[in-house]
Amino acid sequence: MRPMPSQKLDPRIKNVWRISALATIVLVYACCAIPFLLVQAFADEGDWVGVLVAMETVVALAAVVAFVVVLPPIRYARWRYQLDPEFLDIARGIVWRKRFVVPFIRVQNTDTEQGPVMRAFHLASVTVSTAAGNHQIPGIDIEQADELRDKAAEFARVAREDV
Repeated sequence: MRPMPSQKLDPRIKNVWRISALATIVLVYACCAIPFLLVQAFADEGDWVGVLVAMETVVALAAVVAFVVVLPPIRYARWRYQLDPEFLDIARGIVWRKRFVVPFIRVQNTDTEQGPVMRAFHLASVTVSTAAGNHQIPGIDIEQADELRDKAAEFARVAREDV
């Protein structure tokens, strides 16, 4: 069996994952709780609504603990990638481990991408596209992401010329 890839993501990606998860949890909680709070404010018999909002709050707090505190360090520890002249090797996953080996002969396109949270942390994602789909490596320093993208594109060009 092939050894695990050696490259790790930038540690700042954990904060990006935390902020993204927290924003999602807050948005979902607000969408679920606000209508019930409005019912409680304007209805005469709204005692059951307070219990329902309390249960939603407990679920939201448990989600914050799981997705903001517990999972990012584990997810970071399980993410690995390696760029070789013949292929890109990606290993990820917490419960269901996934391993992708993308031969550069199949690569059609390489991109870098930044969202507003990643930009704030000076990180980028590198995406390698094939006919079968896209493979993304998140959380790489901007300069390293540009180098990785250019190197992957060069390896893909050389692999196509060798055929």
